[in-house]
Amino acid sequence: MRIEAFDYDLPEDRIAQEPASERDSARLLAHCIATGLTEHRRVRDLVEYLRPGDLLVVNDTRVLQARLLGRRASGGRVEFLLLEPVAGGAARGERWKALVNPARKLKPGETVEVEGGAFSIRTIARGAGPDGKPAKEWQVEILAPTDSSAAELLETHGRVPLPPYIRRGTERVPLDRERYQTVFAARPGAVAAPTAGLHFTPELLARLEELGVQRTAVTLHVGQGTFEPVKVQEVERHRMHAERFLLDPVVADAVHATRQRGGRVVCVGTTSVRVLESCADPERRGLVVPRSGETDLFLYPGRPLQVVDALLTNFHLPRSSLLLLVSTFAGRERILALYREAVERRYRFFSYGDAMFLYGRSSGASRS
Repeated sequence: MRIEAFDYDLPEDRIAQEPASERDSARLLAHCIATGLTEHRRVRDLVEYLRPGDLLVVNDTRVLQARLLGRRASGGRVEFLLLEPVAGGAARGERWKALVNPARKLKPGETVEVEGGAFSIRTIARGAGPDGKPAKEWQVEILAPTDSSAAELLETHGRVPLPPYIRRGTERVPLDRERYQTVFAARPGAVAAPTAGLHFTPELLARLEELGVQRTAVTLHVGQGTFEPVKVQEVERHRMHAERFLLDPVVADAVHATRQRGGRVVCVGTTSVRVLESCADPERRGLVVPRSGETDLFLYPGRPLQVVDALLTNFHLPRSSLLLLVSTFAGRERILALYREAVERRYRFFSYGDAMFLYGRSSGASRS
């Protein structure tokens, strides 16, 4: 398959710059794969599409306030986006992988004071790209004058790492701190939100629970690669960025119980899909085994899903691995047709945008 087959036209004014006024008031394009029926609703109407015995699987990662602005001794400004901690730490402070801009002006061993003066960042070594040339990624060390952890410092002094297509600046920082985080976020570690989860409110979750819908949580810490387009011409040659994940035994038991009662496994977001499919039981179709570590699983049409029956997801970038994953549910042509319909009906796209619910897929998963 050629990557240009997963392109589509998107007017710039369809890219959401602000969240919906209320989380569950975002629009919902609900599509039944079995019948071809498409309905246009609101996210709060999910209660009409889920049923007792279903299992809702959410991603409970918490977005780090990982964007830091600093100033060099020379006066030049530097921006850091902390990606993930480096195993082993350091003698003086915590070491992290970070994207740095401008990367080429810094030198190893240079100390940059973070705005506000609460702590500093010292550059350790610059990484190299696939071609061997210097990359924007550095290994850096957080130098704090107190015993505060890097996570605590980020929560107090960091900024929300909004995706690059949100171009309104930082004037809505207080709102973004709340709205670019799911209500069930629990495990810090992501540099981008699992955006389908942003639509849920405590009230909607309570209504689903009253309906008899079960809920469980996996963890996948979304990395910076989530916004990168597929750059190879042949889709099959693409290599996914690795992301840290956790699926504990409670989740595996919940999936098994769902199969026994005839319910559906409903994923909130592509990140939850990747975790479940990374943990698919090779001997019992439709079930999962507990695992943790890193996953670089790449899902695209032609790679059948083993576990997931239905998906709530936002609308994704053209030529992205996320769009390819969504196409595994209903095929490329149908998904792109739904995207064209969403554009025509002025749905809002990407992280702060509206949602799509795909259901009625024939998974062939064992119910035993």
